[in-house]
Amino acid sequence: MENYMKAKGRIFDIQKYSIHDGPGIRTIIFLKGCALRCKWCCNPESQEFGVQTMLFEGKEKIMGQDVTVADVMPVIKQDIFYYNRSGGGVTLSGGEALLQPDFAPHLLHACKDYGINTAIETTGFAKWEIIQKYLPFLDYVLMDIKHMNSLKHKEFTTQPNELILENAKKIAQSGLVNLTIRVPVIPAFNDTHKEIDDIAMFAASLPGVEKLHLLPYHRLGQGKYEGLGRQYALDGVELIPDKHMKELLVTAEKSGLKCQIGG
Repeated sequence: MENYMKAKGRIFDIQKYSIHDGPGIRTIIFLKGCALRCKWCCNPESQEFGVQTMLFEGKEKIMGQDVTVADVMPVIKQDIFYYNRSGGGVTLSGGEALLQPDFAPHLLHACKDYGINTAIETTGFAKWEIIQKYLPFLDYVLMDIKHMNSLKHKEFTTQPNELILENAKKIAQSGLVNLTIRVPVIPAFNDTHKEIDDIAMFAASLPGVEKLHLLPYHRLGQGKYEGLGRQYALDGVELIPDKHMKELLVTAEKSGLKCQIGG
């Protein structure tokens, strides 16, 4: 145990008392680095693995901190009472936690040593042998399936989707975790009935998968792009009306999955 408590990684935030990143009350550990560059990303400060300076509310803020598992665990353990009462735990987010395989699995391992429920929010864009390092220490995987068409997926995220779809199948077939599929619903990208139906039917084909979450497009991270001196690719794009989201929900439900908006 002492050995992997020394494992080092790079994070940029810890958020406590979350109720939207897995079941119950959770502590979210945000890791630096991502292989995708989704046009709508609400955490642009997570994309680069390097430490960055971001202008936030008129002040410079350092985004990125090198930590060990031993550094992070005391913060996580503070809320064991809330995890136990609510069925919550710890969720690794980002960025993409799969890009820190010499740190993240050890952090999950330490959580399991204390009986803490674990989850990961992931794009699934990594080699299968990397993902296998994580699975023994995970209870939940919240995985994005953004589009079934690889060309359009690459247009909006900079990466094709074949590896992601293949990994979704392998994670489901492993039977090791509870897999929930999430779909960020983005205007002009995947907000048609056919596109949502295609994703929902794929999700329904995965063994053991029961839940599909539709996540409506929002602009909550737009100001961060300005703070990083970057342009927000979807500037001026309108939010999806509630009525249309509810109609897409009905379409998704035809797959037989338990579907919801948000989550």
